Amino acid sequence: MNVLVFNGALERRSNATSHKIADYFKTEFEATGANVTVFNLPDSGIPLFDVTLNTVPKSVEMMAHVFRNADIHVWLTPLYHGGMTGVMKNCLDWLEVSSKETTPYLTDKTIGFVCWADGSHAMNGITNMDAVAKSLRAWTLPFSVPVARKALYDHEGAFTDEYRQKFDQMVKLLVNCKHHKQV
Repeated sequence: MNVLVFNGALERRSNATSHKIADYFKTEFEATGANVTVFNLPDSGIPLFDVTLNTVPKSVEMMAHVFRNADIHVWLTPLYHGGMTGVMKNCLDWLEVSSKETTPYLTDKTIGFVCWADGSHAMNGITNMDAVAKSLRAWTLPFSVPVARKALYDHEGAFTDEYRQKFDQMVKLLVNCKHHKQV
């Protein structure tokens, strides 16, 4: 099973919330025997979406391959003005390069969503990601994790039991969902 953890934040600091969540999911999926790729946008070199280009940039070809090769995705983003980050959406727009293929976009991929916010509106980001994923012909997990950042960490800087349980539940559901498709 191939798993993609798509980190939609532009954070480069290894102790940033986005990297901590991505690393947690990577570890938990690897414990199930999955092959895990973490796709970090700052390292990707994805240019602004431009349908007028005569050739597809190499970074986009590599991204599309990674996204389309994964059986399961987990998309992570901080809430930016009511939705996912603009660079995350730009990256997903590039999946248009697969539009003429037999199974275009993210057909039949299963995707779980995590969004965090300083306030209480993280669900808006999840709704935004859900709409894009469905437009890309993916199946979305009916369980998502909206995070109130103030409640994410305990006094020692680790994830609270509440959020660890939610993240673990997402991993379990995604792994079980994938196994059901194989039967």
